[in-house]
Amino acid sequence: MKAKPIMIQGTASSSGKSLMTAALCRIFHQDGFRVAPFKAQNMSNNSFVTRDGLEMGRAQVVQAYAAGLEPDVRMNPVLLKPSSDTGSQVVLQGKPSFIMNAREWHETRNRLRCTIKNVMNL
Repeated sequence: MKAKPIMIQGTASSSGKSLMTAALCRIFHQDGFRVAPFKAQNMSNNSFVTRDGLEMGRAQVVQAYAAGLEPDVRMNPVLLKPSSDTGSQVVLQGKPSFIMNAREWHETRNRLRCTIKNVMNL
């Protein structure tokens, strides 16, 4: 049976999306459902290092634990770690890959869809 996804949306940072997702992961897990968090792209300087030494967003780590799962970089395949007012380090599948400014990011981000689609098809 194919999973039925739920999307949590908000219009601003710090509006409670991550907390709501963690709460829903916990509720569904406690009700006996198999659930896993997924955020294709996250921006955060506060990354978490997984057991295998890969980086991912802390919000998805909290959500993974709420779902009764070990954190896995497939839950957050693209992590942007701001390095300046206009640039970020791009972490792909948990590995630091390159640094881009905002203009470069907007020009190349569509190529990263393959990374995200590959994760979603696992």
